[in-house]
Amino acid sequence: MPLDPETLQPDACYLALKARDARFDGCFFTGVTSTGIYCRPVCRVRTPRRENCRFFPHAAQAERAGFRPCLRCRPELAPDAQAWSMQDAASILARQAARMLDEPEAWGDDTPSVELLAARLGVSERHLRRIFEAQFGVSPLQYLQTRRLLTAKQLLADTALPVTQVALASGFGSLRRFNAAFAQHYGLSPSRLRREGAGPAGQGMVVRLGYRPPYDTGAMLAFFRQRAIVGLEHVAAEGPGTLARTLELHAGGRRHGGWIEAGFDEERHQFVLRVSESLHEALPQVIRRARAAFDLDCDPLAVNGVLQESFPGCEGLRVPGAFGGWELAVRAVLGQQITVAAARTLAQRVVERFGAPIETPHAALHRLFPTPEALAQAEGDALGSLGIVRQRQAAIVALARAVQAGTLQLHAGADVGPTVEALKSLPGIGDWTAQYIAMRALRWPDAFPSGDVALQKALGVQQARLPAREAEAASQAWKPWRSYAVIRAWARLAPGAVPAPHANPASSPVVPASPSVIPAMAGIQGSRLRETEEEALGPRLRGDDGPAPRLRGDDGPSPRLRANVGRPRNPS
Repeated sequence: MPLDPETLQPDACYLALKARDARFDGCFFTGVTSTGIYCRPVCRVRTPRRENCRFFPHAAQAERAGFRPCLRCRPELAPDAQAWSMQDAASILARQAARMLDEPEAWGDDTPSVELLAARLGVSERHLRRIFEAQFGVSPLQYLQTRRLLTAKQLLADTALPVTQVALASGFGSLRRFNAAFAQHYGLSPSRLRREGAGPAGQGMVVRLGYRPPYDTGAMLAFFRQRAIVGLEHVAAEGPGTLARTLELHAGGRRHGGWIEAGFDEERHQFVLRVSESLHEALPQVIRRARAAFDLDCDPLAVNGVLQESFPGCEGLRVPGAFGGWELAVRAVLGQQITVAAARTLAQRVVERFGAPIETPHAALHRLFPTPEALAQAEGDALGSLGIVRQRQAAIVALARAVQAGTLQLHAGADVGPTVEALKSLPGIGDWTAQYIAMRALRWPDAFPSGDVALQKALGVQQARLPAREAEAASQAWKPWRSYAVIRAWARLAPGAVPAPHANPASSPVVPASPSVIPAMAGIQGSRLRETEEEALGPRLRGDDGPAPRLRGDDGPSPRLRANVGRPRNPS
């Protein structure tokens, strides 16, 4: 878990270092005074003597103390240390600033700076520096410089990009500044870090990213497999399990399209990512999106410390993210009030109609997800012909126009509160959809759709007079990890799970039949599939995000809809 300098216990850190305990990867870094190098806790080199070790919560602190990153364990591959506070306003502001510095998409074509960061947060530069240094022990500029240098180090080691392009992709304004910073911090030129044979032509480049165990990789891959859109993504059901998909993003003033493959090396606790050459210049964004989609930066020790008592047996479950906030938002809107399979069918039609074709070495991958520009100009008849009802048409077009205009940012660096309110101000988007988008696209660990019918059922409050209020009250004990509580609560609806005996979920934990089962993740077969999908991931009562679409143009829902009032539904 993220550690503050004041609470860092050197002896405990040394024990974790000796054990090479992957649970602490990215939680602290070890500076070795005899070599001048700092390493991750999982580094495979010979363990240094205790008296030669200094411990730092952040890589930036180690570099400020004069240590260089290890070329073997590569600190830039460690999962990020994330912590959430609900008490200290200064801590919240400092961590929001760090999130924005960590998120390339938060800046668009702008170059991050302390001045611009302070302006976006609505505080003075002096105040930002003061609270940032109090929280992280380094200034925002030092934090940003370390992030840029570690990104450059990764690009040099894993790609064949020219050094000039590496410098620009890492956020440096010129090659001269890049070379000077590299020499000052690492004591060598960038070209000396280049590994021979990086990025074999035509095959893409491979990046290995660390994560902290435990991790239920099967549940995560099953989740993406059930929602895979033909032509856009493919998840292999056989073997160790891999996900391949197309991807398009904006970097360096232009769009980059390509493909990625992702899988897990569970023995080494590593996420293996292969990226097409066409995406090399946007590699920092690709890596951030992959980390978000697979929740690689999750700290299970911190999460389980809060949720273990209420949700035993679910330690490896993560919150599935998204490869793009815009894509996730559209798929969430398409999935309102229908099953996962129906939502997938609608998304398939949208991709085939509005998505641009792309050539890849994978026969199963040949389409990109539609851009906001494409759907912002979509006519009602064009969307309606795909089976999308008018209310969803209006929601998608409004969403596309807001993203296109830049008034709505859907990434992990966005300010959660204003973004959720902006989403709810759009037609056809209510609190449930906004919370769902916050959970998966904004990577907010404390999202909680209290009105979710399946969630209420899992928590045993469905029969209460005000079930949403009861669910909200029960969730207070799970802050700031309520998104993870939602995933674990939904797991209670898996076949074989014991029903909740009491209304208070905190006092009546239910153990699922298997810790790897999330109903919509687990590849459930047979007659229970449709029922479990509708109950498990995102079901809602009709009207949660606005009135149900009228099928016949009358003044109320059709008899069929009236008969189905209260039936849970499921978003994409």
